[in-house]
Amino acid sequence: MDRLLTVLSLDRISFHELSMRSRVLLSQLPLFVTTVVLVAGIWVVHEPLRDDLRVQLALALTIALTALCVLVPWDRLPDGAFLAVPVLDFVPITLLREGTLSTVTGVGIMAAFPVIWFTGSGRLPRASAPLGFLLTLAMVWVPLAVPPRPLSAQLLTAPLLIPFMLLGIGLTVQVLSNSMERQNSELGAKDAELRRLLAVTARRERLLNTVLDTVDVGVLAIDEHGHDILMNRRQHRIHEVSLPEGMRDGAEADLRLYADGAGTPLPVDRRPALRAIRGESFSDVLVWAGTPPVQRVLSVSARVLRDEDGGTEGSVLSFNDVTELVAALQAKDDFLAGVSHELRTPLTSIRGYTELLAMDGRLPGHVRSGLEVVERNADQLLVLVEDLLRTAGPGLELQQAEADLVQVVQQSVAAAGLRAAGAGVELRVDAPPRLVLPCDPVRLGQVLDNLLSNAIKYSPDGGPVTVRVVPAGATVRVQVADRGMGMRPEDAENVFGRFFRSRNARMSAIPGLGLGLAVVREIVERHGGTVRCESAPGQGTVFTLTLPAAGPAGAEHGARADRAGSPAVLEPDRVVVGQHQDRAAGDGPVLGQEEVPAAAQREQP
Repeated sequence: MDRLLTVLSLDRISFHELSMRSRVLLSQLPLFVTTVVLVAGIWVVHEPLRDDLRVQLALALTIALTALCVLVPWDRLPDGAFLAVPVLDFVPITLLREGTLSTVTGVGIMAAFPVIWFTGSGRLPRASAPLGFLLTLAMVWVPLAVPPRPLSAQLLTAPLLIPFMLLGIGLTVQVLSNSMERQNSELGAKDAELRRLLAVTARRERLLNTVLDTVDVGVLAIDEHGHDILMNRRQHRIHEVSLPEGMRDGAEADLRLYADGAGTPLPVDRRPALRAIRGESFSDVLVWAGTPPVQRVLSVSARVLRDEDGGTEGSVLSFNDVTELVAALQAKDDFLAGVSHELRTPLTSIRGYTELLAMDGRLPGHVRSGLEVVERNADQLLVLVEDLLRTAGPGLELQQAEADLVQVVQQSVAAAGLRAAGAGVELRVDAPPRLVLPCDPVRLGQVLDNLLSNAIKYSPDGGPVTVRVVPAGATVRVQVADRGMGMRPEDAENVFGRFFRSRNARMSAIPGLGLGLAVVREIVERHGGTVRCESAPGQGTVFTLTLPAAGPAGAEHGARADRAGSPAVLEPDRVVVGQHQDRAAGDGPVLGQEEVPAAAQREQP
């Protein structure tokens, strides 16, 4: 039954996808079938009507019009030409109505077929309903004049029910048809816009995939549950390297990830993907993936992906292969360590024998003066070699104790006094009488020695150098300010990098390796603090240290835990050395018999 109803209702036919000829034929078929059934019924039941010429003509004209629907190439004719068929349909309907008027009632209702046809076609959006009314009115009034007979108001108004009823049907169909046309037009416009947007989206997707497959960085996008959304070609290769031998594919838990090159397994909760699932954002975290000889060092970064409401819907991770960079940094450190070891031994000998020669009281004055120059330059070279050696060595360790920061500052100022006086620089201290905090006084002394040495060295015209100690709640600020030559703001941003020297320092030919401020940053960060530089050419420089008043224990513990339990952060400029002046709390410099600043100016004999 369902199949029969489907066939009868033409449910599987998309009317607007048919050819024009098929559509015209389907529109004519209801009238044709109704006419054939009606005539067949008349032929069987009403024998007197078999010979009625009007019934025969009605059947013949209906068949002829239906045949025209099949034979005429409507798609080649002007648009709307097919409306001639429903207009001509009123002729056989009129004949059939007149022929059966006394026997069969309601035949005039068949005019609804052509009325619905041309009102539903949409070709006459405003005139179709009035035209149907006029044609129906002609259907009921024209026969009243053939043959001529006396007309009366009763005779003319009696059949008006059918025209007005069909006028209502026509108006209803016209309104629905016009509404559907507008909807179809809007849907068509929306469909066209949707197709355009889909084409743009598809193009952008192809562009994105091409870009992701072109870049030499692994890209992985995951949803909030950790399921992969996107993985580019580079990341596929990294994923394969990280899998155990013989495994072609696996979950994130199967990957061989290590915290360092020594093979220390990376804890599960510190794996990059799991950190990203927890909503963490991080940058440049080092991970060792796979095992030698195919092991790669990856710098991993992650950013949280948020929806329109700010909720988390996943993360995007990037995996940058920095194996060659890490190897180059290690090679540089090995080279520095080797060169430093080779240079330290002869320099120590030169320094020792120079001291022995200087102890001879019989030496002439000019020879003693020359030995002093040799001694000072040897001291400077030895200091630089020690800096290089410590730069290439392991990280420094803090010896934490309760110390008076003001006393540490005063000791550094006193140690720099002789050098400052020779350069015409006045050293000032602005600090409270006492300020005790947990710290490594030796390391903080090295920081202050470095900053004061630089302040004096880069104040060639003299001027004051001020050291301020300011308690600030949970932190302590230490400032070293000079009014020297200064530097450009872009140089101030990079001044803490290893071997970096500002343009002013290079142009003025002031000697140095650019290691001192890298040491300063390392020591301050080990104390859980921060250091920043503010400078302007010709206006001087201000270095500001911010240290936790509670001491470095919490920050140091967290930093060590992060280094032990997670990939290290890639810091090509990070220096893990101390200052060259190793001193105990409360003592002055112990390297040599006199104070030798970190970047003492080389003298010529």
